Amino acid sequence: MAPYDVVVIGAGLGGLTAGAILAREGRKVLVIERGNSVGGAASSYKSGELFVEGSLHETSDPHHPRDPKHDVLTRAGVIDKVTWVPSGAFYQARGGPIGQPFLMPDNFDAARQALSQRFPEARKGIDQLLGEMQGIVDAMATISQGKDALKKPRQALHALFKLLPCARDWSLSLSQKLDRVFGDSEAVKCVLAANLSYFHDDPTTLWWMYFAMAQGNYLQGGGRYVQGGSQRLSSALARAIKVAGGDVLVRRVVSGIALDQAAKTVTHTAKDGSDPKTVECLRIVGNAAPAVLEPLMEADAAEKLGRSYARQTPSASLFALTLGLSKPPREFGVTAYSTQLLPPWMKQLADYGQGAALMAEEPGQRMPPMSVVDYAAIDSGVAAPPYALSVLGPDLLSNWDSSDMEAYREKRGRWQVAIVRYLSSIYPGLGDAVVASSFNSALSVRQYLNAPDGAVYGFAPTPPASIWQNPFRSPRTAIPGFYLASAYAGFGGYTGVIQSAGVCADMILREG
Repeated sequence: MAPYDVVVIGAGLGGLTAGAILAREGRKVLVIERGNSVGGAASSYKSGELFVEGSLHETSDPHHPRDPKHDVLTRAGVIDKVTWVPSGAFYQARGGPIGQPFLMPDNFDAARQALSQRFPEARKGIDQLLGEMQGIVDAMATISQGKDALKKPRQALHALFKLLPCARDWSLSLSQKLDRVFGDSEAVKCVLAANLSYFHDDPTTLWWMYFAMAQGNYLQGGGRYVQGGSQRLSSALARAIKVAGGDVLVRRVVSGIALDQAAKTVTHTAKDGSDPKTVECLRIVGNAAPAVLEPLMEADAAEKLGRSYARQTPSASLFALTLGLSKPPREFGVTAYSTQLLPPWMKQLADYGQGAALMAEEPGQRMPPMSVVDYAAIDSGVAAPPYALSVLGPDLLSNWDSSDMEAYREKRGRWQVAIVRYLSSIYPGLGDAVVASSFNSALSVRQYLNAPDGAVYGFAPTPPASIWQNPFRSPRTAIPGFYLASAYAGFGGYTGVIQSAGVCADMILREG
């Protein structure tokens, strides 16, 4: 018998979640991670005295019984091992065509009321759109139960009935849907999708249904942050695996995958290539991009895996600038935990897509859209001073030339200066309070996370070509016994990755 039931390649959020569920169900699990610690993008760390959050600004409330993460994290044994801090209002939207800043509440009823008061001429469209989003979230919460949903046929039929009105809009992009509902009322569109970078970098290529599901989960139960940083969640998952009898190895690099039908093997080494070890297993879970896993396989398997994902396009990338301030950001006028800054050149929502390519050039008058998060605004557990202010926005790997790293760092530094100057024009005095910083670009994402094209959300959530095309990706791959538990197995972001990891674990458990 193989020493391990499952070997997980990569200790990111998806691999750890799938591994924890499987280990707690009695499977012998080994997780192999090339980095110095677990977590991948779900990490937080110190750069000097500055706290840096790897990716998490906020996620929907996993304690809400209909949140997609609820059952998965419960089964993984970690939902109560960390503290999920409410982030208050969903976000403040400002800039672009919005006019006066707008504070988006964190639930459907309050959002409907606030939006209708601000945009009374769009009240009918607001009611329609939020009603559809709420119906989609409710329906998908039922359908995602899989076979368990059939145990309550009336509830399952009701869920499908809620989706029927969406059939005609199934293949629409977010821009197309909002144009259909609001016409040329750009301000309300920009308010509703101000946090677009949490999902994608272009509303004209973002699938409307995915936006409705993802944004709707926030409006269903509110936003949450892992107190003390996302590293605590990743570490809790690793502990759950170990407590259940599994193993987690860090600083080990997988160098080969053999996928024979009877017994599969994974070979791993130290970072310098020394100390090779080979372990046998029954199944393998990849917590990485298919393109990263292919070179580790035999030629036939690699070709088969690559061909099955050939039509998928990579998701957006992001830059992430963390500023350490000597004073709390609220002293400079930052009034919300999450603020979505739309630049002055944005006259309509569709313009957002131009922002990702701006860093290809030297900084000028045009700044990209940005999300600004003040960890001191909530009970985040983030040590201060310095007070961490996270600034992120859309980016492209093609914006940066890695052939001359000194030139790359100098250009990145010029962009940092320009971004801080821009923020200071909105929040006077903020730039003078910067005492520390950490700047990661799309190139950093590729280097540190081993993510092709610097993609942060796996494959792009683009609309399906028709209603007959299934846009939902699966953890099951074209290779028997080989699975994915990552953003590439579903949709990106914390919720999508955790949800896909739960599906991956269930597939393996059903197979015995």
